[in-house]
Amino acid sequence: MNISVIIPSYNRAHLLVRAVQSVLNQTLPAQEVIVVDDGSSDHTATVMAEEFPHCHYIKQPNRGVSAARNTGIAAASGEWLAFLDSDDEWLPSKLAAQQQLLQQQPEIKLCHTEEIWIRNGKRVNQMKKHAKSGGHIFQNCLPLCVISPSSAIIHRNLFNEVGTFDEELPACEDYDLWLRICSRHPVAFVEQPQIKKYGGHEDQLSHHYWGMDRFRIQALEKIIQSGVLNHADRTLTLQTLTAKAEILAQGATKRDKQEEARTWLEIRDRYA
Repeated sequence: MNISVIIPSYNRAHLLVRAVQSVLNQTLPAQEVIVVDDGSSDHTATVMAEEFPHCHYIKQPNRGVSAARNTGIAAASGEWLAFLDSDDEWLPSKLAAQQQLLQQQPEIKLCHTEEIWIRNGKRVNQMKKHAKSGGHIFQNCLPLCVISPSSAIIHRNLFNEVGTFDEELPACEDYDLWLRICSRHPVAFVEQPQIKKYGGHEDQLSHHYWGMDRFRIQALEKIIQSGVLNHADRTLTLQTLTAKAEILAQGATKRDKQEEARTWLEIRDRYA
């Protein structure tokens, strides 16, 4: 496998070393490591120049994580593209385990893995709603994101087919991409944890945006309008969208945001 690794980063020089080093520690080496600095004002450039001069370092104006990943996709030469968020870490066998599974399932173009969750320095158990799996998982993807970008390796052809990360979405851009891919293709899943996913720090997107279902509804509308869903998937997608819109309307009503509540109710009624 010819693998390019793409690491987007914004003001995370203190975490980036751990992420990049975990890629370099792989038992199956990647062909290239691309770090896309999304307009950092910290010492990311110095860290990359001093610690990892052989990595491909790209700096661009701050445009968000989707744009940073898309810049990496455009610059990558690999047939397979693996992603790692700058606050996460791969275990040494990650790429090797995925290569082994993909060799057994050559028709599969997206593979993800089980993960270890670390919150505020302590390992925590995932809830059932976050359970990972393989196969035709589109319906599992509807409630919330069930594939971590840091665990995913994707064949380049999938981006040619479904497009890249949506730069108009400030959050849930990964949820949107998985809907587009999983509505069309099955996925492979490595059952053994291969990444450490860190959380609890203040610069996570989930800390910046309330009501993440706002962005999931945008993604659900897109996939409904795409015309690619079969009857069963479309039916459940409509049910998921209307339920999320109802919850957002209730929340807006409680905050005395009547106009906002009406907007969500209109969306609910449009798809009910």
